[in-house]
Amino acid sequence: MELFDLTLISSTLRMVTPILLAALGGALCARVGLFNVGLEGLVLIGAFSAIVGNHLTGSVFLAVGFAAIMSLVFSMLFAYMTIHLKANDIVVGVAINFLALGLTTFALRTIFDVKGAYYDKDMKGLPKWDIPVIENIPVLGELLSGHSPLVYVSFLAAILLYVFLYRTVTGFRVLSIGMNQVAAKSIGLKVGALQYLAIGLCGVLCGLAGAQLSLGQVTLFSEGMTAGRGFIALVAMMLGQSHPIGIVGSSLLFGFMDAISIRLQGFSLPTQFTQMLPYVITIFAMFLLRDRGMGSQHGNQQSGR
Repeated sequence: MELFDLTLISSTLRMVTPILLAALGGALCARVGLFNVGLEGLVLIGAFSAIVGNHLTGSVFLAVGFAAIMSLVFSMLFAYMTIHLKANDIVVGVAINFLALGLTTFALRTIFDVKGAYYDKDMKGLPKWDIPVIENIPVLGELLSGHSPLVYVSFLAAILLYVFLYRTVTGFRVLSIGMNQVAAKSIGLKVGALQYLAIGLCGVLCGLAGAQLSLGQVTLFSEGMTAGRGFIALVAMMLGQSHPIGIVGSSLLFGFMDAISIRLQGFSLPTQFTQMLPYVITIFAMFLLRDRGMGSQHGNQQSGR
């Protein structure tokens, strides 16, 4: 077995999807002056809701929609507490994470009457899309074709977010709120409404990220199956400076390390060692972010309040 080949790159694109979608959602929140630590919980809610939706409707696409809606609902809880009640966004985000972990564990036992994980051999996951023409090109076809729809949606979302933020009037208004909320209010911008919009879109993206986890990569749900991907997405967002292009690059790095960790298990390396690789890279990235990541973004938020 080779360590580096085309299959590894293809696997990277699949592994990066939940991280990229959640990181783009986190970037939207950061751009309106809110640091959303609750990405982990929102993705977990999405992952569980996708399985429930699939179980109830039998339609994988309705399941994805249900996941997006449920994460949107929980993101609105975050929005209400931070915008209307003026609660600390980091505290609320941590609370959302614990709420999601406890609620999904409870619901797993209540709805499916199982502990630990739910798996149904008859449940169908997300289909694999073969791209016409491209699938027949030797190398390109193996890399870009045959992924779940949400893999393509994640990169499309990055492009659309770039266009939204830097090519539309509403996007410029969103950026101005993140830079200085007081100044934005002084020129008549509806800061609260735009913050709700950004957090709502974040919830939808996290719901899609969760659906990719539970229906795209596997077809099951296990307690805490996000395994820190929401926090990795947070680091990817900071490493990419909340810019869609930068986030794509940093997310690909973390997705690549995730794929490498799985590949290394085939080389008889200890599982504990291979599974810690993505988190080692995350810690290393945090050192790089000491002076320009979380501090600068949260500094902008505090100056606007």
